[in-house]
Amino acid sequence: MGWHADTVEWCPLPQCSHVLVCGIYQLQKGDEKQPAENCTAPSRIGRLYLFDCNPQPSFNPPLTETQRIDTSAILDLKWCHVPISERPVLGMATASGEIQLYKLIEPQQGTCGLEYELSTRLGRGESSDVRVVSSDSSGSLTELSLGEASLTAVCQWKAHDFEAWISAFSYWDTQIVYSGGDDCKLKGWDLRMGPSSPTFISKRHTMGVCSIHSNPHREHILATGSYDENVLLWDGRNMKQPLSETAVGGGVWRLKWHPSQEHLLLAACMHNDFHILHCQKDQVTLKTGIKLHNNLAYGADWSRLPLSNSTPPSPQEPPQTSVGLPESGGHLRIQYESPTVSFNTSLEDDSGRYLPDQCSLPEKSSVPDPVSQSLSCLMATCSFYDHMMHVWRWDWSPEDKQKPSEPVPSS
Repeated sequence: MGWHADTVEWCPLPQCSHVLVCGIYQLQKGDEKQPAENCTAPSRIGRLYLFDCNPQPSFNPPLTETQRIDTSAILDLKWCHVPISERPVLGMATASGEIQLYKLIEPQQGTCGLEYELSTRLGRGESSDVRVVSSDSSGSLTELSLGEASLTAVCQWKAHDFEAWISAFSYWDTQIVYSGGDDCKLKGWDLRMGPSSPTFISKRHTMGVCSIHSNPHREHILATGSYDENVLLWDGRNMKQPLSETAVGGGVWRLKWHPSQEHLLLAACMHNDFHILHCQKDQVTLKTGIKLHNNLAYGADWSRLPLSNSTPPSPQEPPQTSVGLPESGGHLRIQYESPTVSFNTSLEDDSGRYLPDQCSLPEKSSVPDPVSQSLSCLMATCSFYDHMMHVWRWDWSPEDKQKPSEPVPSS
């Protein structure tokens, strides 16, 4: 039984950067043998997977499943970027209309585990210092507060005419919230002023706005994506016109800025796979693309795990796929495939070749690359229709700009 994988998130806290979660869901249909009047409406169930990552060379898989939790269908996952009561906290949005929180508990027998903390349905209550913002299919946004033993919605308002696909805080001012909806509108909100009117409304996207990410390194810089297949970069001080517009060839469901490289942006482009974008000033170029077949690219995230330089694999260790990318694309290779029975792990094309045996290659960029030193990092992606999660390793060095890259052995 393969379930649909739609969200993947690395823990952003340094002491737990080896922890990865993946959320999936499945539509359960009613009994088709029953008369129509007796059939119940389809329900959506989900499952949360917890993984421990060890990317260093060894005889063991670099990713190990340590826990799975059955839930309602998981629509989104987010880690809190600061510890709560000295513990990492994971937030989950479910199809049943709940926001659930899980805390990461101390290692037991060498592995960490998630423990259910609390949940709430959207309502109203009192405010506190730690807040969560959520969007829903009615077009509403909800501000929630986290107390010692409660998660309470303190403010809820109608923000969009149709589904509100995304809401996000500014990393630089958590009183500022951005939202995007199926009404093709991007809006800004100041929680200090209340939800009576947005601080701005942009109609620059021509289809539903479904991804927003504030740049944690560059104040005022915001990236947005839409079903119109474009990534827009904005300066929050002037939302009348975007700084740039880049066509990526697929609806942009997820955007993630790199945790240390301020100009690198990872995009999950639904019908056109995953892309790394190089964003500098008002110019954006595609650095490389992650091509897989039979998928809907939904979840994507950068890892904060430090990586050592590449070393040849042990003779007893099977080689992993490596792809040489010309110019500034670097080397991209599969580090790991989802290991559970709930995921389809086939990566062969009709000719029996292991994929990806090639990637979509960007045109040579005339923009100077902001990464002056060699860069090695991990990414996690998940795709919907083929029920797959992957961990990728991307190696880039300044020399890659001078000559075409040759495949290198995986670590």
